[in-house]
Amino acid sequence: MTFETVRPEDIEKRSFSIIGEELAKAGIRLEERYAHVIMRCIHASADFDYAANLAFSDNAVAAMEQLIRDGADIVTDTRMAMAGINRKRLASYGGEVRCFMADEDVAEEARGRGVTRAAVSMERAAALDKKIIFAIGNAPTALIRLHEMMEEGRYTPAFVIGVPVGFVNVVQAKELFIGGQVPYIIGRGRKGGSSIAASICNAVLYGMQ
Repeated sequence: MTFETVRPEDIEKRSFSIIGEELAKAGIRLEERYAHVIMRCIHASADFDYAANLAFSDNAVAAMEQLIRDGADIVTDTRMAMAGINRKRLASYGGEVRCFMADEDVAEEARGRGVTRAAVSMERAAALDKKIIFAIGNAPTALIRLHEMMEEGRYTPAFVIGVPVGFVNVVQAKELFIGGQVPYIIGRGRKGGSSIAASICNAVLYGMQ
């Protein structure tokens, strides 16, 4: 058995090179404006299905970049996703990464109403006096509640990253935003997760000049 010798500081660069090589071998050509997002998702998961299952609204990356430049916050549905996003880079534009899932009052309200903490967390985020990029990697109920608030005329998110993973209502929740008026990056199907939500945020942050 032989191992490739790669300096620690070059491992990520080499990983992306391998991803590019394997995409080329498979005859897959990524749309240039979204390639860095798709490749970072593949890098985080070693799953080449992301070359096909990520759906982007028109000019999605440009729209998200502008929101970040305008100081938008990112709200996640897990502490794991929050930890994975480059907070320092976001803060350089005036934004903050937030997650309300572990707040005791959120848990108490969710129990009292018989709803998920994710649903209550979305309501808390909607009350912020800032534009919000939602990065949802775990809870389909977060996406469902956001869409309900839109239908109720209560709130319209500035941007939705919808990549929850799982089996119950996951596919349906993602499809709520496909083709809608809110800018989005959605991972069709059952795959996703907190690491994918964070990877999309970081891909956009790292790609900004």
